[in-house]
Amino acid sequence: MSRQYIDCREFPSTMNCSVALSADSESELLEAAVQHAVAVHGHTDTPEFRQQLASMFKTGTPPLQAPAQATPA
Repeated sequence: MSRQYIDCREFPSTMNCSVALSADSESELLEAAVQHAVAVHGHTDTPEFRQQLASMFKTGTPPLQAPAQATPA
């Protein structure tokens, strides 16, 4: 089982959130990510949203430096 993470710094937002979450299991990471997204970012917990979040997980641990953000088109 590989450690997985999701990093808010990769997704531009008006609040410039710097939270990164990681866990040893996808289910644990998904629960933490959903709780954060709902409580902090105001998202709604739906099956579709959970699927979208899970598709953004990466293997490993978050980098110390903020990742470069893509410039909106």
